[in-house]
This record gives sequence, structure tokens and C-alpha cells, in this order.
Amino acid sequence: MMRIARWLAVLSLALAPLARAAPQTAQVGQLAPEFSALDETGARHSLSEYRGKIVVLEWTNPECPYVARHYAHDTMETLAKRYGARGVVWLAVNSTHTNRPADTLRWKQEQGFAYPTLQDSSGEIGKLYGARNTPHMFVIDAQGELRYSGAIDDDPRGRSAQPHNFVDAALSALLSGGAPDPTTTQPYGCSVKYR
Repeated sequence: MMRIARWLAVLSLALAPLARAAPQTAQVGQLAPEFSALDETGARHSLSEYRGKIVVLEWTNPECPYVARHYAHDTMETLAKRYGARGVVWLAVNSTHTNRPADTLRWKQEQGFAYPTLQDSSGEIGKLYGARNTPHMFVIDAQGELRYSGAIDDDPRGRSAQPHNFVDAALSALLSGGAPDPTTTQPYGCSVKYR
């Protein structure tokens, strides 16, 4: 019995560094996990460089019909322009394992949007944030805290004439000194195509 107890104690000590080193998935109300990645032009972006600004992370995949619908209606582009004028940083993230920078450049040219798309073909950032769908949206406040995670709006089928846009509401609340409500919603769309 004593041998088993000693063996378990040694095993616990050996595994402790692994448990501490394991990355945790982003949680609303906590500091957003740091990341660093290249965009489609080769420029590096890290979350820490945007400290002091609100940051929106938009998980995307141009081959997803939900993403295509939102881009056809300029959902993301309109919000990025409106809030970009107020200092909000908008970053798309493509965690599709087959995506290449040239694919993103071509898509940006077709769609005509200006914000960067981080290239995450390894899925590292997507898994760090727990991104499940395209689109899956995250709003980080100026202090680096994750304040919203979920769907872009309450209209997964695209049938509403006036959907409630959760990201618009979250950004508006934060910029006026308030808090997003709700802070989480169920994201909808295509699954992220991780490797």
C-alpha cells in the first residue's frame, strides 16, 4: 500500500508541469489568450500589440455558405468600417487547414474588404480560442479581457429582415462604457476545418 502511495506521489509530481503548461481555452470574463500570427501579406499580428483597443476576432472560411452569405450582405465589412472609425481592430482568422495566403488574397480582392486575415492553418489559435464554427465571433476589450463569444447574430438561416447583431450590440455597449448582454451565444455556421 505504501509503495502505491509513493508511486502516485512521484507520478503526480512528474505530471504537474504538464498540467501547468497545458493551454486553456479562452473564457469570457478572463484575459484573452495571447497569439501571434502572420496575415495573408506576411505581416505579423499579436494580440498584445492592440492592448488599449477593442479587438474583434472573426473565424472565417470563404468556402462556408454561412460566411459567403454574410459577405454577400457586407455584414462583417460594414461593422469593421463603422467601428474601425472608432478605433476597433477587426481581425479575421482562417483556421482551415488547406487555406494558403494566396487563397486569402484572392478572396479579399473578390470581396473588397481591407482588414487582415490571420493565417492559422495549424489551427493553433482556433483551438486556443475554442473556435467551432465559421463565423465564430470573439470581442476583446481594451484591457485584453474576452467580453463576448458566439454568433454574429440571431439569424442562422438568414431569413430575418432585421436580425439582432450580437457583435454590433457588444461593441456599442463597450464603447459607451457598458457591458455586452448577452456575453455568450451559440455560434452557428460550418465547422472549422481543422487538420
